[in-house]
Amino acid sequence: MAARDLPQSKGRLAIIAGAGALPHHVAEAARRQGEDPFIIALSSEADADWAGFDHSILGIGDFAAISGTFQAEGVDRVVLSGAVRRRPEWRDIRPTLKTLAKVPSILRTLMSGGDDAVLRMVIELIEASGARVIGAHEVVPNLLADTGPIGAHAPTAEDRRDIEAAIAAANALGALDVGQGAVAVGGRVVALEGAEGTDAMLARVAALKVDGRISARRRGVLVKLCKPQQDERADLPSIGPSTVAGAAAAGLAGIAVEAGRALVLERSRVTEAADKEGLFILGVERDGRGGQG
Repeated sequence: MAARDLPQSKGRLAIIAGAGALPHHVAEAARRQGEDPFIIALSSEADADWAGFDHSILGIGDFAAISGTFQAEGVDRVVLSGAVRRRPEWRDIRPTLKTLAKVPSILRTLMSGGDDAVLRMVIELIEASGARVIGAHEVVPNLLADTGPIGAHAPTAEDRRDIEAAIAAANALGALDVGQGAVAVGGRVVALEGAEGTDAMLARVAALKVDGRISARRRGVLVKLCKPQQDERADLPSIGPSTVAGAAAAGLAGIAVEAGRALVLERSRVTEAADKEGLFILGVERDGRGGQG
């Protein structure tokens, strides 16, 4: 057989895991797809139990150790997954020889860049080591939200006005490289997602309703979109059972996410919980089109 006819070998998949449930969901879904993922759990960030997977615990800025792990484990593809709550300090940075000259620009990005800029830098550093960064959806495409209702409930005309208002806010917020989510109630934007994350934002909305700062008679909608400039290989917006629970506690009517560019984790549990709470889950285009229910 000619060399060009030989089947190409595929190396191992690595998941660099931050905080939250998403990395574990991605790892389990990847395993179901026939992968044997190696987990690099970020110290002081990752909070899942990785006992059932081959894994190591490494510092977020230890590029030398991460690159060495890729080589030792035969890693050729990398998924970035989970929240990183703390940016590394300059003393945490351990570059490889290939990235040594980039240390000044690394420090500048960490000090002044937005989240998207930091992610682009991390992707560049990982790929300098010879591995290719891919999105979680490339490994498990069935995690992506579809266009239209996911579950038994659909938005009302009033809900759709809230969706339009929250989409406009989420697009503006994302353009500033701040967050991906917004909540609108009665056609008015009442909350924007910041560094605290979606669950904390929903808890804030619930508290504002209890305090009477937001009308408790009107329900409202959570929208999550990709940032306009976002690299889709990292930090896609996601929802899961905890998002549904937070939306229900905040008295919202439902959740809209960007179709084809947002992850729905534990879809059966999300659907069951949303149906039980009377919430709609809807996949929409970022301009508000689609998602007719």
